[in-house]
Amino acid sequence: MNDKNKLIRAVGVKGAIMMGMGSIVGTGVFVSLGLAAGITGAAMVFALLVAGALAVCNGLSSAQLAAAHPVSGGTYEYGYRFVHPWLGYLAGWLFMCAKSASAATAAIGFGGYFARIFNLQIIAPWQIGLIAAFFIICITAFGIKRSSMANILIVSITLITLILFSFLVAPEINPKNFSPFFENLTSNKNSTSAFLEATALMFVAYTGYGRIATLGEEIHNPVKNIPRAILATLSLSFILYMTVAIVAVGAVGAESFYLATINEAAPLEVIASLVGHPWVAIILGIGAMTAMLGVLLNLVLGLSRVVYAMGKKNDLPQLFSKVEKHHGTPLVGILTSGLIIIAIIFMKDVKSTWSFSAFTVLFYYAITNLSALKLPKQKRLYPQVFAWLGLMGCLSLSFWVDKQALILGGIILFIGIVWRVFYQKLYINR
Repeated sequence: MNDKNKLIRAVGVKGAIMMGMGSIVGTGVFVSLGLAAGITGAAMVFALLVAGALAVCNGLSSAQLAAAHPVSGGTYEYGYRFVHPWLGYLAGWLFMCAKSASAATAAIGFGGYFARIFNLQIIAPWQIGLIAAFFIICITAFGIKRSSMANILIVSITLITLILFSFLVAPEINPKNFSPFFENLTSNKNSTSAFLEATALMFVAYTGYGRIATLGEEIHNPVKNIPRAILATLSLSFILYMTVAIVAVGAVGAESFYLATINEAAPLEVIASLVGHPWVAIILGIGAMTAMLGVLLNLVLGLSRVVYAMGKKNDLPQLFSKVEKHHGTPLVGILTSGLIIIAIIFMKDVKSTWSFSAFTVLFYYAITNLSALKLPKQKRLYPQVFAWLGLMGCLSLSFWVDKQALILGGIILFIGIVWRVFYQKLYINR
C-alpha cells in the first residue's frame, strides 16, 4: 500500500489502556451488572469471576496476535492472515454491523441521561444522542492524538464517579444481602442455563479491550505495548466491576439492583438515592453520560479502522482505505461509520442489539482464539491452552444466546456472504 494511506503511530501504552477502559466502562457497569444480578442473584459475583477468567484467555490470544501482526482491523486481520480470508471477513462484517448498532445505543443512552439530569422534556433522547454522535465523529476526524486526549478526559470523569460511589456506599453493605449466596441458582430448575446466561452477559461486558488491538497500526511499539495495555485493561476492569458489584448488591440486595436496572435504567443512581446519597446520584448521572460518550468514541474509532482494513483488502471499495493527510485518519471510514450510526439512531429502536452483540462478540472471539492457535510457534507469547480455553468457552456460551439473536445474526451473515461474493466478482472482472 502507498505510504500516504498508512496510519500514524501516535498512542502510547497509557493512552491504549484508557481506550480499552473507555470501551469497557459503559453499558457493562451501568447495565450488565444489574441484569446479571436479576438472573443469578448475589451469585452474579461468581459469574463475573468466571467471565473474567474467560476474558483473560481471549485477551491473551488478542495480545499475542496483535504483537505478531500489529495492524488495524483486529480479528478481521487475524482471521484473514492466520485462518482463512472468509472467516476474517465474516468477523469484520459482523463487527461492523453489530457495533454500529451498539454505538447508536450508547448515543441514545447518553441522550437519556442528559435529558434526565437537565429535566429536558422537549428534546427526545435520540435527538440528543444524534448531537452527541456528530460531536464524537468530529473529534475522531481530527486525529488519533485528539481522540486519545478526549477519551482520557471522558474516562477519568467516569472512573472518579464510580470510585466515589463505591467509597460512599460501601459502609451501607449488609452481609445478609449475600446470603444465601446461591439462592437464585439452587431455587431455579434451569440453574445451569441461568448461570451460563449471566456469564455470557458479563463476558460481553469485558470485551472492550479488543479496541486496543483494532487500533494496532496507531500504537507506539505495538509488540510490547499492546499486550501490556490489554492485560492492564482487563485487570483494571475486573477490579472495577467486582468492586461496584459487591457494593451494589451488598447495599440494596440483588433483586433491588436488578429492578433499578430494568425500571429506571439508572441502577447506580437509584442505589445511591436509596442509601441516602442523592447528590451522589446526580454525580453518577454525569459519570453515566461520560461513560456512554466514551463507548461511542471508542466504537467510532474501532469501526472506522475495521472499515479501513476491509477497504485495504477489497472487501469494501478501496475508497474506504484512504487516509486523510493532515491528521492521518481514515476519514472516509470515520464518516461512513458515523452515517451508519446516525441512521440507526433515527430508527430509535435498538433493544435487540444487546443480545445480537452477545452473539457477535462470541463469534468474533472464537475466531480470535482460532487465529491464535494457528500462530507459528516462534510468534507465540503464551501457552496454547489459553487459546483452547477461550475457543471452547466462546463456542459453549454461544448456545445460551437468545434464539432471536441467533436468527438475526444468521440473516446478517447471509447478507455479508452475498455482498462479498458479488463484490469480489465485480472487482475481479473490472
